[in-house]
Amino acid sequence: MTIPIHWAGGAPNLEPRDSIRPTDPAPILVGAPDGGAELQQLRWGFARPAGGPLINFRSDGRRFPSGRCLIPADGFYEFTGEKAPKSKWLFTAAEDDLFCIAGLARDGRFTMLTMEPGPDIAPYHNRQIVILPRAQWADWLSPSPDAAIPALPAGSLKVAQIR
Repeated sequence: MTIPIHWAGGAPNLEPRDSIRPTDPAPILVGAPDGGAELQQLRWGFARPAGGPLINFRSDGRRFPSGRCLIPADGFYEFTGEKAPKSKWLFTAAEDDLFCIAGLARDGRFTMLTMEPGPDIAPYHNRQIVILPRAQWADWLSPSPDAAIPALPAGSLKVAQIR
């Protein structure tokens, strides 16, 4: 299934970046009234009254009837070790160049949803971002209150040590 994508002000010129850090602007997709998606540039991390931005939000046992977004990515990092410099691991999709992370958007900002780690992430971290299979992207952006948050089967992600 394909999702029509719209953007305000003409086609975007998005430069590739090695990484996006909390509070950086990043392209995300939000649901559009026609069932498609609108590309927006929002800052990563919900503002909080105290402390840094809320960059990850636990999805366990929760429903998200509004504010859902997709965060396109070609990889993400996890870090292991007790002391600096920690080991840095790059995770990419095993069978695709691009995947989307389930997120929430509000007030010009977005956050990523997390869940219990699947078999590919568990050796590296006690949580993982929610990666949605391509077949579920349109459902996640739809106004349906029952959009599912699936676990990834083993072998869905490749991992490479960066340092």
